[in-house]
Amino acid sequence: MTRGFLSKAACLALAASVGACASNRFEGPRERLRPQAALEPATPALPAGTVTSEPLAPPPGASAAPGEAPPPSVAAAPSQAIEPPPPAPPPVVATGRSSVVGSWNATDAAGSCKVSLSSTPSLDLYKASAAGCGNKDLAKVSAWDFRDGEVYLYQPGGTVTARLRQAGGGLEGALSKSGAQLSMAR
Repeated sequence: MTRGFLSKAACLALAASVGACASNRFEGPRERLRPQAALEPATPALPAGTVTSEPLAPPPGASAAPGEAPPPSVAAAPSQAIEPPPPAPPPVVATGRSSVVGSWNATDAAGSCKVSLSSTPSLDLYKASAAGCGNKDLAKVSAWDFRDGEVYLYQPGGTVTARLRQAGGGLEGALSKSGAQLSMAR
């Protein structure tokens, strides 16, 4: 759309809203005011000047009608470069607690296993479970939390089993006791 069209549309919308505000429809019932006799104007009327009319000049860039020269006072408007539209925003990558809920394939030095992170609360944490894990600490995972951009996996009693950060489409981090690398992918 052009700016001219937008300004005309904005003016029409403004005029419609002002007209609606001036309407008596929105006011509740009230007493009718009696007209007062002989109201005096607050200021004296000013004399009106004469009104003249002339044909409008063609818009900038348009040629005059055949056989007519454009008025000499009309200067051609400088051509404006058309701006390209802004680039599309980058794709939204889900982050946060809700983006890590679900089943994961965990891989560490002992092999791979399944870890499920639930959205069901368990005191101050969320429920988690592990199945088929060769690492005995990872096999004990029973809770998890998302804090400061990191996923914390917990064992019963509150011991932190691992800390992971989102990386690409998965989670990367390390086991707390051994420091061994741990990755989780969907």
